[in-house]
Amino acid sequence: MSIRITGTGVYTPKDQISNEELVESLNTYVARYNRQYAVEIEQGTKKELLPSTVEFIEKASGIKSRYVVEKSGILDIDRMMPVLTERDNEELSLQAEMGVEAAKQAMKNANISAKEIDVVIFASLSIQRAYPAIGIEIQNALGIKGYAFDMNVACASATFAIKHAVDALKSGSKAVLMVNVEVMSGQVDFSARDSHFIFGDVATAAIIEQTTNKSGFEVLDCFLETVYSNNIRNNFGYLNTSEDAVRDDRVFRQDGRKVFKDIVPMVADRIAMQLQRNGLSVDQIKRFWLHQANINMNNLMLKMLAGKTLDPARMPMVLAEYANTSSAGVIIAMHQSADQVDVGEYALLSSFGAGYAMGSVIVKKV
Repeated sequence: MSIRITGTGVYTPKDQISNEELVESLNTYVARYNRQYAVEIEQGTKKELLPSTVEFIEKASGIKSRYVVEKSGILDIDRMMPVLTERDNEELSLQAEMGVEAAKQAMKNANISAKEIDVVIFASLSIQRAYPAIGIEIQNALGIKGYAFDMNVACASATFAIKHAVDALKSGSKAVLMVNVEVMSGQVDFSARDSHFIFGDVATAAIIEQTTNKSGFEVLDCFLETVYSNNIRNNFGYLNTSEDAVRDDRVFRQDGRKVFKDIVPMVADRIAMQLQRNGLSVDQIKRFWLHQANINMNNLMLKMLAGKTLDPARMPMVLAEYANTSSAGVIIAMHQSADQVDVGEYALLSSFGAGYAMGSVIVKKV
């Protein structure tokens, strides 16, 4: 029997924010801030904030819009974060609700029932609570027996989870449901020019199972690596209150230039190594489903890997519509373009991010 990804699903929130809306909100906030603190800015005790433009965002990232679970609070310059309602403990959590919808799609596409699944992996960056696990909540909501757990390897969570799914199946499990729910709007500083536009919200899911009679993508090889770095960081955590924490780094922070410089050659090198050890060339990979963080980063990564500029169609991008959806981006890209890969052809999923963490999965259409 072979281990295959037999179905995927995507749940998209109803609210969408364009670059134009974000820029208008940010620039209104910036103008008010600079007026309010004009004296301190003149004295050098506060930094002047810079406005943004639609052109800057699209050139820097390739992002044109993003979906969010709630937009009014994000665009309100007196709040600049989503307006969400705390749910009762007996209610389905926001992430579980979104994850269940994506999971139902994936299960339908894989033609699999809850009773045939015995593992649920909730693999996401923006896990909304410590415990009980969101994965167990989703497992319960879908009526799945077996076990479930949460894992967070930042933006690389999906590829890491696929590797863990493969290991579980090799150890006797029947089928694995992987769910990635990213409510990134809850940890973004929407007053920060260099990062306010980066992220969007979404839920994705995939079924990984042992089978010989279902079409899908056979998992041929997985590669994982982590290298410690502070260049992407969020210090929100259990000990903040006890630490009397006062720094403003309990939201997403990154040094984008350092991340770009470090990640691009690292990922290109590791994918090249993985392809070589599997006897495959770059030209044999029909589709590269790369982490949807930055179009310039992905273009350069693929150019370094191939030694030449490749046809853009070989690297499907969803950034323009979805923005960076952390762990879910590679699954969206796969979900939208899986039919572009014919039986017998190869594809590759690779995601990378904070940690640094990098995961890469070679698959073959069967």
